[in-house]
Amino acid sequence: ISSKRISVRGSVFRMMVSGQEVAKSPDRHLNVVIVDAAPSISRTYYRGQYQEGVTTSPTCWSDDGVTPDKRCATPMHKSCMECPMNAKGSGQGDSKACRYSQRLAVALANDIKGDVYGLTIAATSIFGKGDDAHMPLQQYTRKLAGHGLPIRAVVTKMQFDLDSSTPKLVFSAEKPLSETEYLLAVEQSKSEDARAAI
Repeated sequence: ISSKRISVRGSVFRMMVSGQEVAKSPDRHLNVVIVDAAPSISRTYYRGQYQEGVTTSPTCWSDDGVTPDKRCATPMHKSCMECPMNAKGSGQGDSKACRYSQRLAVALANDIKGDVYGLTIAATSIFGKGDDAHMPLQQYTRKLAGHGLPIRAVVTKMQFDLDSSTPKLVFSAEKPLSETEYLLAVEQSKSEDARAAI
């Protein structure tokens, strides 16, 4: 896991370094350049109830969303699709106990050549449909691809969905990068921090 990351705890953008909060934004949005993304959507299962401020390791996880990670000491099933923790109702209410997430490597738009942060977004920020200014990640990347743009070629505005009771991010494009900025973003995608983030 990257030592530099952005947390969205409490629907606040918090810059974390080695587990310590070093800065937070008072704004409900943050402009970033997404320099890279994990090739697959991950899955994570935690046994027991979430407790605020308590950090625990996942019981089972999968980086590719297909089978549990080989480092997992307590895999719930050999197949993520057939796992009982993937069944509707295995979590709270009708939800699934095993959660989807996507790992991103981002740089702040006003400092592309600066730090690269890891950002893990939840399923509510990945899937679904929104309008042009409030898209989940998959819809947003498809829209950019339709215009022939890789995601690292634009400044992305991440903002909290004000109608969600839990931290949910929506995305939109603010502006294309200049050629110089784009080359910086490509260079950042090859950095050690970017690799650690995804």
